[in-house]
Amino acid sequence: MEDCYKLLGVKPDATIAEIRRAYREKVKKYHPDVSGDQNTAEHFKKIVRAYEILTDQKSRSIFDSSFAEHFRRRKVKEWDYREWLLSRDDDESRAKLIFFDLMRGREDDAVNEFKRMQTERSKFSLKHWFTRENFMDYGFILCEELHLRGEYYDAFCLLEQIIKMEYSYDYFRLFFPEVLGFAKNILRNHIEGTISDELALDVFERALELQLGDAEDAFVLRKMGIIYNRIGDERTAQICFEEADRISGAKK
Repeated sequence: MEDCYKLLGVKPDATIAEIRRAYREKVKKYHPDVSGDQNTAEHFKKIVRAYEILTDQKSRSIFDSSFAEHFRRRKVKEWDYREWLLSRDDDESRAKLIFFDLMRGREDDAVNEFKRMQTERSKFSLKHWFTRENFMDYGFILCEELHLRGEYYDAFCLLEQIIKMEYSYDYFRLFFPEVLGFAKNILRNHIEGTISDELALDVFERALELQLGDAEDAFVLRKMGIIYNRIGDERTAQICFEEADRISGAKK
């Protein structure tokens, strides 16, 4: 058994979020279908195995106790970057605080700060303060944390930005189906009945612009029709149902 942390290029105290990001980077570099080098296949298998071990709590614990304990670094006192960020109230510092906490095991703090900034500052934008790649990586992890806490509207709106970025710049590649699948899961299972009809319609209208496929578009239109009927706009509801039927019929 090789050192799983070394294979992924992370420290032994890395968070799950850091391990996931490192794995994505390794896949883009060593996956034979991406690198074009079949000689990387064996090394790629080791990377996949290391990822499986470190993202499973029980397997990681066994690995740590039997092999990796002496790799754990000692924490040294240093300038507290987080405290410095906390002392500042500008948008850039708050945005960096959100991702800093997210990547260091303070997911609750990251989500709470993101929600606070979204509520208090209408023009607050995470993507403005990061490279496209970092925003897409960290933003996707933040989406997962928002989803876990039932913040489905915010999770979808963040996913929307990531999906549109991917369409303009191929970055996620092999992981993009996972991103799209995540968005579809939220649309199908966590929108209607969990947020207001007004916000649900906003989400569904946004979804129609994301090229999620005919099946998803028809599903979204039918959901919109149900909501419009519920709020008394029967004419718009009928238009939605007819368009959903047209898409479904064209697919057949």
